[in-house]
Order: sequence, then structure tokens, then C-alpha cells
Amino acid sequence: MPEEPCQCPDCQRFYREHDRLIREFPTLRQQQELNWAALQSFRTLSGRVLEDLQKQQGLRQQPEQGAAPAVSGAATDDSPDTLQQAMADLENINAHLFSIEALMERVFDVRVPEEIEQKFRELAGELAPDPLNVDRLRLNRLLHQTPDLPDRS
Repeated sequence: MPEEPCQCPDCQRFYREHDRLIREFPTLRQQQELNWAALQSFRTLSGRVLEDLQKQQGLRQQPEQGAAPAVSGAATDDSPDTLQQAMADLENINAHLFSIEALMERVFDVRVPEEIEQKFRELAGELAPDPLNVDRLRLNRLLHQTPDLPDRS
């Protein structure tokens, strides 16, 4: 008997997004482009946040000239250690994203015949509405990092 999918708000949001992405991008080529764009947007945004934090840190390290520095942003209340840790984490994220990009370039180069793209479309129609999709349940377990539930037989 298949497991019941998790009903928590995070998983429900994931299921809706999962299905929407399959329905709206049902071919290999569309999935490749979608993943490439998502990766690039993630790299762009995290890189820009890192740059901004580095600028803020530079402003903080300048010697005060009598008046308090006019640094704006939410990070001004953070301790220097917190800011340093956040910057280190973002540098690690960017390094990992760069590695993923190198792997994705290989995936992006793959082309399949139209018959295979049609097979993608057919299976996308079957997968998207399926709340008990095995991959979805596996991702749900990873999301919650909980052991498999015992069978309810």
C-alpha cells in the first residue's frame, strides 16, 4: 500500500510547484532551460547579496570620522561574527553553484529526437497530477529528513 503524502504546508507548496513545473515545462529541452535559468538566477542573486555584504563590511571597517557611519540595511544590527559567517556561507554557496553550473552545461548539451520529446510530454501529463509519485515521496522524506514510515497494513 502506498504511503500518504505529507500534508504540511511546506510539502503542499512543494507538490503544487512540482506539478506546475512538469505541466508548464513538459519536454526535456524546456526542463533544461528552466533549470539553467533557475541556476543562473540563484547565482546572480546570491552573488549580488555577497557583494553588498562585502561593501557594508568595508564601510564598517573604515575609521569613524566623528559621526556614526550612515550604513543602511538589515545587516547593520548583526555582530561582525554573524556577518562574517553569512559571507563565508554565501561564498560556499556560490562555489557550489559554480560546480553545479559546470555539470549542468553537460546536461544542457543533450538533445533528443522529437519522438522522445513527445514521450516526455505524455509522461508529464501522467506525473503532474499524481500525489503519490515515488520521486515526490522520496523528496518529501529528504525535506523532512525523517525515516520511512512503517507500512500501515
